[in-house]
Amino acid sequence: MAFCEFTSTAAQLYDKWIKDADPRTKDWLLMSSPLPQTVIIVFYIYFVMSLGPRLMENRKPFDLKRVLVIYNFSVVAYSLYMCYEFVMSGWGTGYSLSCDLVDYTRSPKAMRMAWTCWLYYFSKFIEMLDTIFFVLRKKHNQVTFLHVYHHSIMPFTWWFGVRFSPGGLGTFHALLNCIVHVIMYTYYGLSALGPAYQKFLWWKKHLTSVQLIQFVIITCHISQYFFMKDCPYLYPIFIYIIALYGIIFLFLFLNFWYHAYTKGKRLPKVLQNTTVQQNNNDIHHKKD
Repeated sequence: MAFCEFTSTAAQLYDKWIKDADPRTKDWLLMSSPLPQTVIIVFYIYFVMSLGPRLMENRKPFDLKRVLVIYNFSVVAYSLYMCYEFVMSGWGTGYSLSCDLVDYTRSPKAMRMAWTCWLYYFSKFIEMLDTIFFVLRKKHNQVTFLHVYHHSIMPFTWWFGVRFSPGGLGTFHALLNCIVHVIMYTYYGLSALGPAYQKFLWWKKHLTSVQLIQFVIITCHISQYFFMKDCPYLYPIFIYIIALYGIIFLFLFLNFWYHAYTKGKRLPKVLQNTTVQQNNNDIHHKKD
């Protein structure tokens, strides 16, 4: 009886809450309710953390070289397209990098921004393939908390962004993230081409630097909202979420940087020996 009352109350609260959502996006794919995406995300976590490793336990790693090349360069093309759309629908055609509000009209420009936000949201499901490919290739060391957390939380929170606030200053981090993904997936694509291209991958460490700079810029940009005297952004909760994103991911990537590059665990093989030798020399110098 108590459970029925609880579910009834929850349903009423949800109905009241969803009435304030943007009606323009309600009929788009996965936008009817947060339930479909929640099922996908839960299954994704279950597969990469439990089911997938168990299925692969007694199997040889899949050879996905050709698939990875096509996948990574396709994501590069998709990210470039989203960069263009974000610029043409606001960030290069009127937005000021300050108090940019969401345009809820059905003007071509406003609809273009809303659709671009959905494209970005959908890209987060495409990028879940990163982890699935790790599992199928038995690269379990790359399925880290940072990786799974990032790929799970982004689509979940962006559903609310597309349904309630598809545009304005809350989309700056998406544009910046698309730019970073062009660089990042270009690296992954070159890496997937094989050993002959290893000489072009000396900039891996700088890739993480770009990601760290991204989160610093995102945090600085969104934090200006807290110092504005008058910025009537309709859903400030998204501002707080983005600021929290920037801070959390900054610390998580700094931790990744320390373990991956200071200790040399994720450097290209050609540089690992040099890093290990340097660390050993530093230890010997300290002892002396």
